[in-house]
Order: sequence, then C-alpha cells, then structure tokens
Amino acid sequence: MKTFPDIGVQIPQILLPRPGLDLQKWAVIACDQFTSEPEYWEKVCRLVGDAPSTYNLVLPEVYLGKPDEAARVRSTQQAMQKYVQDNLLVPYDGMVLVERSVDGKTRRGLMLALDLERYDFNKGSQTLVRATEGTILERLPPRMKIREGALLELPHILVLIDDPNLTVIEPVTAVKESLQPLYDFDLMLGSGHLKGYLVNLPGLEQQIIGALEKLADPQDFANRYGVGIDKGVLLFAMGDGNHSLATAKAIWEKIKPQVGLDHPARFALVEIENVHDQGLDFEPIHRVLFEVKEDFKAAMQIFYGDHLRYETCQNEAEMIKCVTRQSENGQTIGVISPQGFGIATITNPPTNLPVGSLQVFLDNWLKQAGAGKIDYVHGQDVVVRLGSQPGNLGLYLPAMPKNDLFKTVILDGALPRKTFSMGEAREKRFYMESRRIA
Repeated sequence: MKTFPDIGVQIPQILLPRPGLDLQKWAVIACDQFTSEPEYWEKVCRLVGDAPSTYNLVLPEVYLGKPDEAARVRSTQQAMQKYVQDNLLVPYDGMVLVERSVDGKTRRGLMLALDLERYDFNKGSQTLVRATEGTILERLPPRMKIREGALLELPHILVLIDDPNLTVIEPVTAVKESLQPLYDFDLMLGSGHLKGYLVNLPGLEQQIIGALEKLADPQDFANRYGVGIDKGVLLFAMGDGNHSLATAKAIWEKIKPQVGLDHPARFALVEIENVHDQGLDFEPIHRVLFEVKEDFKAAMQIFYGDHLRYETCQNEAEMIKCVTRQSENGQTIGVISPQGFGIATITNPPTNLPVGSLQVFLDNWLKQAGAGKIDYVHGQDVVVRLGSQPGNLGLYLPAMPKNDLFKTVILDGALPRKTFSMGEAREKRFYMESRRIA
C-alpha cells in the first residue's frame, strides 16, 4: 500500500460487499445516531433480518450500558470473522470517491487512511490531524472493547479539509465517468442515495496527493491563516466521529510496543470532505436533559446571576427565530419544557459560542445532580419532541458558521464538545466500506 508520510496519508485496500448482496440492508447509519430513539434501531433490525449487514458488525450506542452489551461486542467480532471466512468482502486497492445525496443536496468525499502517528486528540495539539472539539476520555473504554480484537474497522469518521480553491476532491468528481463504479443505491429509512467510484488511476492519485501536499506546506499554511510558522500545520480537522478516531488512536498506542510501526492498526480509514463543499451544512447539536430534578431556570440564574435574562415565547417558531438571529447583547439559547418554550440570554458570556457558555453551566449542574442524564441530539423536531415530555428539558442551539472552523481551531484550540454536526441525523455517514486492521 502506498504511504505518504509528509501528509499522513495511506492509499488503502478497501473491502466492499461482494456483488449480489442487498446493499440497502448492508449499509446502516453511524452507530452514535438515534441514541435516544431505540425505535429507529428496532426498525433497522427488522429491515435487515438475516441478511448480511454492517448492523451485525457495529454496536449501536443505544445499546451501550445494557445487560447484553458484552454479548453484542462478542457477536460483532464473530460476525467480522464469519463475513471474511465466507468471502462476503471483496478487496479494492485505491481511494473511493463517495457521493451522498439527501434532501436535494449532494456532498462528496474521498475514502483514504490517515496515519494515527500524525494525530493527537489532546488539548493544545499541533498535529497534522487534529480534534476540533474536546474529547471525553470516559467515552473511549466501551469503544475500545469493540475495536480491540476486531478484525475489521468500519468507519463513520468524516474528516474535513479547508480547500477553498477546490483542488483535492472536486477534480476527481469532474472525471468520475472515467472511474470504475462500485455501488449506486438508495439508503434505508429515507436517508438518501449513495454512490461510490474506485480512484486508482496513477495520474489522478498523484494529483490528489500533490494538492494535499500544497495545503500542508508550512509557508502556504502560515500565509493562508495569517499565523506564524510556530503554529503546527492543520491539514485534517475532525468533522464527525471524533471519539471513533480517538479510540483508534488509543488502541494503536496500546499495541504499538508489541506490534511495531509497520502494522495496519497504525492507520484509520476515514472519509475526507471539503468544508467548502456546497452540499455540506453545519447543523447545531442540541441538548436534552432527562430526569430533571431541579428548576432549570432558577439554577441557571444562580450560576449566571445578573448576566442571565429569561423570556417566555408564545410558540416554537418564536423561540427558533430568537435563537437564529441571536442578540447583540448576549448569547441566546432556546429552552423547551413540558410547560412550553422560552429563551435564555447570557450577557458577558464566558466563551465565544453559545454552546460553550451553555456547556459550562450544564457540566456544573449535572455534577450537582440537577438532572439524571444528558443526550446530544440532531434536529429541531427531535429536541422539541423529547424536551416536551414530562421530566425532560430540551435546549435548542444555533448553528456555527462552517467557514470559521479551521481558523478557530488553529487560533483557539478545540471547540466545546458537541458544537456542530455535519448535517442532521439521517444525513450522517452510513457504513459501507471496511478495512482489515488485524
């Protein structure tokens, strides 16, 4: 396999389901979606039935912490072995151009492998591959149980590049008709359409690598962002799947002393996308609190004192309008409860983003057992529906402008966790490709 150490990239051998398998049953959505909606995963289970499927190769996080979690982990690893033994997977050497269409939008990406030696998820990291939000270390152990001992990796990781001149992915799209088609089908449960093309032409590979090398040139990087050469080059910024890539890194660091540097687990299969892709939207990630035990408004008032202003809204539309336009006098957050809708405005906020200022309060309040559990959800309809249920509270947040991402991370470091999402829940990456890591 070809490796390019200066940019931390490997052109991998990718495994895809053999011809004749039902691809709509094979591909399922990222395991960290619909964690508060078990009914979604029950539908997936019924749709898949006994067919070969990535549903059997991953552990949906809705089942984390359940009594059968350990059995599910063993089952996924056994299914990986069986699928390989039964020749259900076909190898392809090269990158894959991915086109995902949903709700009238199409975004494009390239599947390749990133060198985990060039990645550090810790705060203050200056590595070539970098986290864009805080990594919650407590979330890694259950994921490590799944990856440790696994034969395959199936990525839902989306990594961003900042390529305003459209030099990396877009030229590949322009010549896609000359590439070998790999798959073309409708995804399950109204999640759009997926196409894939094999990118293995030597000239095209060289063009892609050359464009990435230019983006990673230290002087070009310093000029582009107006920073000193003391700042480490950020070429690949995490979009989705931050904790999945962190898990791959943790496992790699654990086994590296025993297996040495020349091992497939050193690399992680990801899809890279251009932050300037017109089909890519940044959506907010909302919060839902369950088992609310205390008065949220009173607790927030105590925490922020005179810097908090709370107002009721007549309806959902009024709340969303206030959050979308934001106040010049502070940061506005929507509040949904069984009693109705409101907005909380924080003046003189402690962070630059509403999500960060809210999370500062929530972390403190949850430690004091103000609520039993928090979940991070996508979509206005989900946060309103869940927040309106007895015992719950929903918190509606504005979206972050996507063009601010790279410069913010370069200058300020990682964003508050769960700041943004690349699309809403059903737009998330579906498992299609896999790769051997053992």
